[in-house]
Amino acid sequence: MPQANRDFRQRHSSTILVAVAAGGLVIGLALSWQAVRHADLVWTGATLVILAGLLVQIFGALRRGDVGLDIVAALSMSAAIAFGEPLAGNVVGLMYAGGQLLEAFAEGRARREMTALMGRVPRSAMRYAAAGLEEVAISQIRPGDRLLIRQGEVLPVDGIVSGTAAALDMAALTGESMPRPVLPGAEALSGSVCAGAAFDLVVSRSAAESTYAGIVRLVEAAQAGKAPMARMADRFAMGFLVVTLGIAGAAWYWSGDPVRALAVLVVATPCPLILAVPVAIISGMSRAARIGVLVKNGGMLEMLARVRTAVLDKTGTLTHGQTAVVDIGTAPGFSPDTVLAAAASLDQASGHVVAAALVQAAAARGLPLSAPQSVRETPGTGIEGCVDGRQVVVGGSRFVQRTSGCDDPHLLISPEMRASMTVAVAIDGALAGVIVLKDQIRGDAVSVLSDLRAAGIRRLVLASGDRAEIAQAVGEALGMDAVLADLTPQAKVAAVESEARDGPVMMVGDGINDAPALAAADIGVAMGARGTASSSEAAGVVLLVDELGPLARAIAIAHRTRRIALQSVSVGLALSIGAMVVAAFGYLQPVEGAILQEMIDVAVILNALRALR
Repeated sequence: MPQANRDFRQRHSSTILVAVAAGGLVIGLALSWQAVRHADLVWTGATLVILAGLLVQIFGALRRGDVGLDIVAALSMSAAIAFGEPLAGNVVGLMYAGGQLLEAFAEGRARREMTALMGRVPRSAMRYAAAGLEEVAISQIRPGDRLLIRQGEVLPVDGIVSGTAAALDMAALTGESMPRPVLPGAEALSGSVCAGAAFDLVVSRSAAESTYAGIVRLVEAAQAGKAPMARMADRFAMGFLVVTLGIAGAAWYWSGDPVRALAVLVVATPCPLILAVPVAIISGMSRAARIGVLVKNGGMLEMLARVRTAVLDKTGTLTHGQTAVVDIGTAPGFSPDTVLAAAASLDQASGHVVAAALVQAAAARGLPLSAPQSVRETPGTGIEGCVDGRQVVVGGSRFVQRTSGCDDPHLLISPEMRASMTVAVAIDGALAGVIVLKDQIRGDAVSVLSDLRAAGIRRLVLASGDRAEIAQAVGEALGMDAVLADLTPQAKVAAVESEARDGPVMMVGDGINDAPALAAADIGVAMGARGTASSSEAAGVVLLVDELGPLARAIAIAHRTRRIALQSVSVGLALSIGAMVVAAFGYLQPVEGAILQEMIDVAVILNALRALR
């Protein structure tokens, strides 16, 4: 992992510099105590080694376009040598190298939960073959393969539990400490751990497309990202650099003593701006990962704290998305089984949750399904194609009417059924039937929406592609501020953009048809990481399981993280500037200033790590 390699190199180089600075300081003090004249040479040599390493970092940062407060550290060490204060230079070098090592340790501690995900990726699996079990690399596993998952093993791919039930520890994905039973025929996600007896797993996705691979990619992106607050801190660093040089120059000018200028530079090295923000942000991201919410980068974590409006999809988000067929209305000449078989055959080409429900319903009735051809899908609206030589259109009433030119599908069902979710089916241009489905509101939906309001969300909007009467019924049951229905994916984007006029907007969804709206929102939240699913790719935040509960907690974490980061920066800067003023008036010597600044840095980092709790 590139980030892990960078962290290791940083810790390694910082450890060497600390050893050089500490060794030089101790040897120089011993020589000075014995009245040997070479102490200054030892301190100067140790300082020059630290300064050389620092200059390499500064030039590397300048090539990347980053200008930070490491320059102040370089100036203070250079000035200490130039003004004949090698002991002060050595102490500054030790404090600087120690601060770098402390920062590396703090960031490593903060990344622990995210890095733990990366270290659990399995390398091989036991696959059933004609000659028995064989161990194969996960890159060789294909959908349809049958694997043996032994106790304690990490599931390498997504699949369906077969034979006996499985007991899975999903702590790495959801933060749950208790194993979860998964019955035969149910899906098991990669990254889970077999906490019970061995079981068989029928592969449904390759390793590269499975849930855990998607999570690993998201973690890598999250670790590489830089928060706007951190970039803002970089800009403030230039202003602070100017203030530091101004105070140092004024102290020298008015007192005529260059040592006062040196003391000012020393006490400003390094600054809480370059320590507090990154540590706090990565701590907050790691804390969110621990509860099953993966935030892709620091900017998304900050945005999560600023959101005031939430636009939520209905199916699969506020409802379970596990619809069941409850009735089938048919036109003359068509039977319920004919209508369902045609719709399910075509919907095998769709990834929508309603399509999955139709396929499952057909399978439950024992209906044979045919392979669809020439399929064209309009995400969130409907699908058309050829099944057994007949042209079939499946989708919302308006879509089916417009595409096939048939009659109003609502005429085939009773008025009370029209308030339910319906799927219209046309065959060869004629209305064939209407399939009625029902989906249950999530049990935690009401409490989660209440928690979202408590976390600072002022407006909750339901955005659905379903008919107005269905969406309105759900919206009223949940106490939504507004209900938008009959929305196409483009209309959802327009709804998000409209709500954005009143402040940052969060869009929560789960389907392919939600991806454009997730990308258009200030921050998109995808329900459940499903490998390369477009909704997860478009979102800035991914809930690792299909549950809303962790979202409100993640928003609270984002608020607290931002508050801690700002607190650390403001208090740290205030203490640093105060110390610089004291040094400018001659009340702090360079060595004393270096020790005081290190105490400030330690306090700032420890405060930033509070975001982990």
